[in-house]
Amino acid sequence: MDLRKIKKLIDLLEESNLAELEIKEGEEVVRLSRVPKGGVTVAAPAPVAVAAAPVAAPMAAPATAAEAAPAASGLPAGHVVKAPMVGTFYAAATPGAAALAKVGQQVKAGDTLGIIEAMKMFNQIEADVSGTIQAILVENSQSVEFDQPMFVIA
Repeated sequence: MDLRKIKKLIDLLEESNLAELEIKEGEEVVRLSRVPKGGVTVAAPAPVAVAAAPVAAPMAAPATAAEAAPAASGLPAGHVVKAPMVGTFYAAATPGAAALAKVGQQVKAGDTLGIIEAMKMFNQIEADVSGTIQAILVENSQSVEFDQPMFVIA
């Protein structure tokens, strides 16, 4: 895709109140996302033919910035468990079953907190630290993005 077209798409995104824009032209895909709080707009061309690879996502910030972000965004203090992939979050293993994790529940490192369905594959989301669940930041059947905060464990 021509660089001038991408620049025009960026201008279009900035002039509108859209949060995200995805354009497919032949086999090329350009996805533009607006970062909240006046951040940078990301242009990420991704090949369509790749079936097993996850969608390209912006790189994660350094660990010090990631630890400072929860305190600034109003999250409870503690370790933030983030989504390792894009997909649909499920709080229980089967529809109608009890949630795998609840606020106030004690968890150990390795305990299953929920499930993310991505490309018809169900991936368990495990606690990477032991502690008490302080907050659950996603709803059942909600779409999640890569690196999105899901749980706070203290």
